[in-house]
Amino acid sequence: MRENSGIRGVKSAARTVALLELLAARGDRPARLDELAGELGVPRSSMYQLLQTLIACGWVRSDTTGSLYGIGIRALHTGTSYLDSDPHVRTARPHLDEASRVLGETIHLARLDGPNVVYLATRESHEYPRTISRVGRRIPAHAGALGKALLAERIDDGLPLPEGPWEALTENTHTGRPTLLADLTAVRARGYSVEREETVAGIAGFGFALRYDSPANDAISCSVPVERLGEEHVRRIVAVMEETRERIENALSPAPGAPDWR
Repeated sequence: MRENSGIRGVKSAARTVALLELLAARGDRPARLDELAGELGVPRSSMYQLLQTLIACGWVRSDTTGSLYGIGIRALHTGTSYLDSDPHVRTARPHLDEASRVLGETIHLARLDGPNVVYLATRESHEYPRTISRVGRRIPAHAGALGKALLAERIDDGLPLPEGPWEALTENTHTGRPTLLADLTAVRARGYSVEREETVAGIAGFGFALRYDSPANDAISCSVPVERLGEEHVRRIVAVMEETRERIENALSPAPGAPDWR
């Protein structure tokens, strides 16, 4: 949870947000009351009351025994509203469609969120199957094309990353600052990021920061099975994605009176 310096937090609100984020992070692993109380350092009785309140509101769900808890459907409603109300996502969607159609590959839009990137939209390739939608999922920013494209927009001593070593998603993931910084230098010189099997084995990626913010908070990428990569296809991917980036940026000049979201 982000902190706003100079503003005193509301304890109950902070506790509620921490609980929802913990349940969301567990994915398909439901939690027991004692686990949640222990993880958040909350008395068992207080945690039970909070869970029951959130169940009644639809933010948390429980199993038929009432002993297992998971994130509720209201979280989906809120997440969908966030995507539908965001002008950047709305504007980018048709351009993602076109890039995926032209290239026959999977195209992503993601946003930097602290040390992670969160997927906002995905257009799947029809050439190879993927069984899980990435929208709403997050990955460490140090681990792939989207994150590296956005980290390269920032100065090296201002990267929003924790102290290493970092999590390795594959044997090719950067886990230390020296190798990542060398990669980011290359990204700045090239104008886009490249990753080979840093997040998923067998998949390469090309990431392009969208510079309608400074520094950029959003990026698009093209994911490709490494077996499909060849010099000509790489050149085509870069050309199409650079054109897609330009079209999205040109379409997103600020509208008069529009909120300037932080």
